[in-house]
Amino acid sequence: MARAAIFDLDGTLIDSMTDIGIACNAALRVHGKPDHPIEAYRAFVGEGVVHLLTRALHPQPFDEAVLATYKLLYPKQMFAHTAPYPGIAEALRELVASGMPLGVLSNKPHPPTAELVAHFFGDVPWRGAYGHRPEWPRKPDPTAALALCAELGVPPDACAFVGDSAVDVATGRNAGMAVVGVLWGFRPHEARTADAVAHDAAQLPRLIRTASAAGVQTTANM
Repeated sequence: MARAAIFDLDGTLIDSMTDIGIACNAALRVHGKPDHPIEAYRAFVGEGVVHLLTRALHPQPFDEAVLATYKLLYPKQMFAHTAPYPGIAEALRELVASGMPLGVLSNKPHPPTAELVAHFFGDVPWRGAYGHRPEWPRKPDPTAALALCAELGVPPDACAFVGDSAVDVATGRNAGMAVVGVLWGFRPHEARTADAVAHDAAQLPRLIRTASAAGVQTTANM
């Protein structure tokens, strides 16, 4: 039974793929690189901005100049089309009302993570909301998840990690947490490997509360 929860951000709480894709395509074009259909970014996101640009530039080599341009462009773009997924605000309110401590952990750089969380979920009393910071390895390394779990005041086996990708599933497992996968995100086929799977946000509060790191997949429809 989970007494706290840590959420991934992109693809879990917010649908940000269009703005990520627009900003990345703009950065690629500035430097004369080919761009991609927005849908292609489903396969590019999830492991941080360096991996994003590495995949977007492939088969050409990674280019620091493109990365620098993206970092300038994305903050100007990130609120244009991004929004919480349906039912997320209500699910978070239900969890808060139950007294459950909550956190956010993203591989997105910390400054835009903090801005997005404050903008869309400023009424949620997060115990911690973190993007990638230099002192922590990126997910799926469990270091940041375990540090955030300590801030939530529970041991790892009493915390649920909620996400939409194999990176999130691995993060939770590496940290010894129960994992709740969400099927509305960027890579739902990867989320199906979690300990429990939510088909819509209304199912999250119950699945989080009852989550256990049993390694056996369940679904809210069973």
